[in-house]
Amino acid sequence: MSCYASPVGNTAATGPEPRRNLSFAAPAAGRHQHGPGLPDQEEYQSMQLFQRRKSLAIAVAACTVAATAAGCGSSAGKSVTSSANGPVTISVGCEPPTSQAQPRANWIADVKAFEKLNPNITIQSDDTNPCDDPSTFNAKLAGGKMDNVFYTYFTDGANVISSGEAADIQQYASQINDYSSIQSSLLNVYRQGETGSGDLYGVPTGNYSLGLVYNKALFQQAGLNPNDPPTTWDQVEQDAIAISKLGHGDIGYADYSAQNTGGWHFIAELYSRGGTAVSSDGKSAAFNDAAGQSVLQFLHKMRFTDNVMGTNQGLVYNDLLQMMASGKLGMYVGDPSTLTTMHSNYNTPYTNLAVGPMPGETATLLGGSGYMFNKNDTPAQIEAGIKFLNYEFETSGIGQFNYQRQSAQGQPVGLPEPDLWQGAVATTDNAAKAKYANIPTANFTSYVDALPKMQLVIEPPQAQAIYAKGDAAMFSVLTNPNANIPSLLNTFAGQTNTILANAQ
Repeated sequence: MSCYASPVGNTAATGPEPRRNLSFAAPAAGRHQHGPGLPDQEEYQSMQLFQRRKSLAIAVAACTVAATAAGCGSSAGKSVTSSANGPVTISVGCEPPTSQAQPRANWIADVKAFEKLNPNITIQSDDTNPCDDPSTFNAKLAGGKMDNVFYTYFTDGANVISSGEAADIQQYASQINDYSSIQSSLLNVYRQGETGSGDLYGVPTGNYSLGLVYNKALFQQAGLNPNDPPTTWDQVEQDAIAISKLGHGDIGYADYSAQNTGGWHFIAELYSRGGTAVSSDGKSAAFNDAAGQSVLQFLHKMRFTDNVMGTNQGLVYNDLLQMMASGKLGMYVGDPSTLTTMHSNYNTPYTNLAVGPMPGETATLLGGSGYMFNKNDTPAQIEAGIKFLNYEFETSGIGQFNYQRQSAQGQPVGLPEPDLWQGAVATTDNAAKAKYANIPTANFTSYVDALPKMQLVIEPPQAQAIYAKGDAAMFSVLTNPNANIPSLLNTFAGQTNTILANAQ
């Protein structure tokens, strides 16, 4: 197999789910992401490196350093006979659209550099946006219209596997860069039953865990410690009351209740209270209990007794970001990537924004995205796809983890996610990130410190359909002072049972 070294300088990123717009410029997503073209200096260094590879000794050394990123790694475990030596073409989803000029330029530059290093592989980029549209995803899947390497949310994994439309890539797993260091909870998303089974149908490329986003400036104005965010829901309530008492139209806490976002946050807040979304066999709702009631009761009290959530409800994803960016919102449940969205879209200073742990510090919702392989892919296409994913998404120092390039281009460096690895690989990547950090990383300290102690819970099966039904319960408790919470939960649970039954 030919051996090529990976140049330093390419970017990609990822972001979150249907309810979110994962920014390509900031490492979820959902969809998550990529950055601008290679700086001239980096292009020059890459060309120089390419010329020096004429020396056999340097070529061998380069192969050792950047093995899987350029496709020259050895296969440990199951051996796979390479069939990617001849010309092979693959289509890859989630190229940034033309409306995202800088991320698209980065993607194009990365594809060009990758093809130069792998002249037998041609990448056909698919810029369909959104990358994963819930309204068309299942139809495209059933119709065999997916790319060779297609983009998925974590919530799609189980459904795609059960459909039989994805290739099992377990025999190629050792070709995935730092495969043994990828967090098992992320890999399990792409395994049957979401457990450590002997199969593998996809490669995780981005992840996020929900926490509590808060406004440091409002905390300080309300006499609260801006470096000590609340860690329980009772503390959230007390801090929200303090912020609302400032008397300037400030809202202490806000939450979602429309366009699937309400159901999404209901499940996330359920997890934080020790609840479970569905039964272990995936056949029935499991939230019609004390934990589920406590989520709705708490929000209803915050809205109508404490009066800390404002009167404008039916909020969707961007609404909370706009409210926080305006300086009038104290707290909301979200993940670190939302800070970048606020900074990019509304010029909100990073110094005013911080993320603490999900209240309760017991469990939090884990989301993210990755790529799966079309069931009709040839072995050569699967191997080529893994090479490209390694290059763009799975190697510290290049692609979405090229912190030097991101910093030079003015992109944020220092966000705690994506957080793909564990052990020595994670330590090395975090050190590289810290070297080029250009945002106040201390604003994530409590969030980062709490995550290792918390259970990271994947979203439920048929998540988007369930979330859509959950909106009604969330909207009702935030708009109706006489909301019947047991009745709302009964209705929501019955709808969820029907969704799960229809999916069997």
